[in-house]
Amino acid sequence: MQIDDQPIDLVEYFSHIEDPRIERQKLHTLPDILFIVFCGSICGVESWEDFTLFARCKLDFLKKHISLSNGIPSKSTFQRVISRLDPEAFRACFLTWVADFDSSLGDVIAIDGKVVRKSFDEANEKSAIHMVSAFAAEARLVLAQEKVAEKSNEITAIPKLIDMLSLKEATVTLDAMGCQRAITKKIIDSGGQYVIAVKGNQKSLYEGIKKHFNHFFDMKNHKDVDVSMTEEVSRNRLEKRECLATDSIDWLKMKDDWVGIKSCIAIRSSRTINGQKSTEFRYYISSRPANAEQHNKIIRSHWAIENSLHWVLDVVFNEDESRIHSKNGAENMAMIKHVVMNKLRIAQSNYPIKVSLKGLKKTAGWDDDSLLSILCQRI
Repeated sequence: MQIDDQPIDLVEYFSHIEDPRIERQKLHTLPDILFIVFCGSICGVESWEDFTLFARCKLDFLKKHISLSNGIPSKSTFQRVISRLDPEAFRACFLTWVADFDSSLGDVIAIDGKVVRKSFDEANEKSAIHMVSAFAAEARLVLAQEKVAEKSNEITAIPKLIDMLSLKEATVTLDAMGCQRAITKKIIDSGGQYVIAVKGNQKSLYEGIKKHFNHFFDMKNHKDVDVSMTEEVSRNRLEKRECLATDSIDWLKMKDDWVGIKSCIAIRSSRTINGQKSTEFRYYISSRPANAEQHNKIIRSHWAIENSLHWVLDVVFNEDESRIHSKNGAENMAMIKHVVMNKLRIAQSNYPIKVSLKGLKKTAGWDDDSLLSILCQRI
C-alpha cells in the first residue's frame, strides 16, 4: 500500500474534544490517548487492558507520531477518559469528518438500528445501548449515528439522525419501524427522497397496498404497473425477485397523509435452496417515480446496512461480545468503530489486491507502514 503524503486526519478532527479530566490527572494528553485507541481499534484491540498491551508492542511506531512524554497510559486511564468523553461532542467531530467526503458517496442512505448486546450495565441498571446508523449503501461508509434513548425506540432516534445528514439528491431507505408520517415529512423537508417498507404497524396502509398488488403478480399483461425481474444463482441457491411499481395511487385512501408519496411498490421474492422453495411478499411506499428496476436496486441496496455494517461489526469487530459499558464508554466505542470501519473501507478500495477487512486489520497489526497508510486514507 502506498502511504499518502497527508496528515492523519483523525488527530486533526478529533483532538478538539474537551478533555473531561481535571488538570492534575492529565499525565497523558487526550490526542495521545485517542490516537492509541484509533490505532488499536484498527488492529483489533477489544478491551481497555489490550489498549495498554497494544501500546507497549507498538511503542516505536507510536513515538513517531505522538509524544508519550509520561509513558504508556494504563488500562484505567483508557477506561476513564473514553467513558467520560461527551458523546455529543464526539459525534460532532465525526460528522465534521464525514462532511468532507459525503458528496461522493452515492445516492442511497440506509438507516437502521443495532443493539450492542453485551453493553448492558447490570450494576447501574442500564440496558444495552441501541444505536441507529445512517449508511451510504454504495460506498459502504457510516455517515452518522444516534443512540436510542432509554425506554424509547428507533422512531424517536431517526428524526434526530436525519437532521445530521445532507439529503439533497439522496434517497433514504428505512424498514417498517420508520414508516411514520412525521418521518416522511422530515425527509422531504430536508431535500431527500424515501423508500420505506410497510408492514402491520401501519395496518390500513399495508392492507391497501397488499390488496391492490396481489392480483397483478400472476398476470401476463402488466399494463397498469411497471415490472422488473431479476434472477440470481449461487451454488445451491436460486433467488427470483419480481418488483411491481405504480404511481397510479388514487385508490390509496390515505395517500394525502404521507408527504411526498408518488408510488407504491410490491416485491415477490422466491428462493429455492436445496430444492426447498419459499416465497415472501414485501410492500413499500416511495417518493420516487414508479420505476420498478430502480426500486428493485434501491430496496436491495438497503440490506447493505445489515451485511456491510451490522454483520461486520459483529464478525470483524466482535461488537456484540464487547463488555465495555461504563458511563459513555459503549456509545463512544461504537462511534470509534464506525470511524475505523470507514478508514478500513477506504483502504480496502485502494488496496492493490483483493483483501478482507479482517485481513486489513491483521496487516495493520503486523506492518507499521500498513497501519499508517490506513490512518492516512481519505476518500
